[in-house]
Amino acid sequence: MADEEKKEKQDEPEQKGSDKKTSTKSYFMWIVLAVVVVFCAGAGFGLGRLFGRSDTGGIEETSQSRNIGTQTQPIKAGVSQEDSKGTWYYNFEPVVANLNEPGATRYIRAALTLQISTALDSKTGTTFLEEKKPILRNWLTIYLAGQTIEETRGDKNLRRIQSEILDAFNEKLFPDSKPLIKSIFFKDFAIQ
Repeated sequence: MADEEKKEKQDEPEQKGSDKKTSTKSYFMWIVLAVVVVFCAGAGFGLGRLFGRSDTGGIEETSQSRNIGTQTQPIKAGVSQEDSKGTWYYNFEPVVANLNEPGATRYIRAALTLQISTALDSKTGTTFLEEKKPILRNWLTIYLAGQTIEETRGDKNLRRIQSEILDAFNEKLFPDSKPLIKSIFFKDFAIQ
């Protein structure tokens, strides 16, 4: 009987040790499971953000952009969206000029669209711009010919060029009044 009691007592620590091993394995399994769940959730979120992105070009959505579809007054047929915002557009024909690059012949071609306030009626404004077009083309050709290749590269330089053209056109067209050209847009801006 003493041998049997010894054997039982020896089996008890083994059971306690195996219980410890089981609980450690159980803990480890729960930790691994939690890591896998967190990883999968993160991967799903990341892939959703990557592939589920709209065509905003990476621009964060603002409250204004979320409310675009909920305009209070719909645009009526026959009225363009430009007119409803108080502007109209004039397409300026392309201008080609040599860049200021010594030792190399480099050309720049720029075609512009002018965004003009409706304070200037589109019919009379178009006639006015057609009359002033030679002055504007001359200024734009000289301005572009004064640029170097480095001064025309990159978005910062393009914005500077847009701003300088906008200021000059407003000064040439409306010297003693409020500027009526709101923006200059590049339809084409190519360098060869």
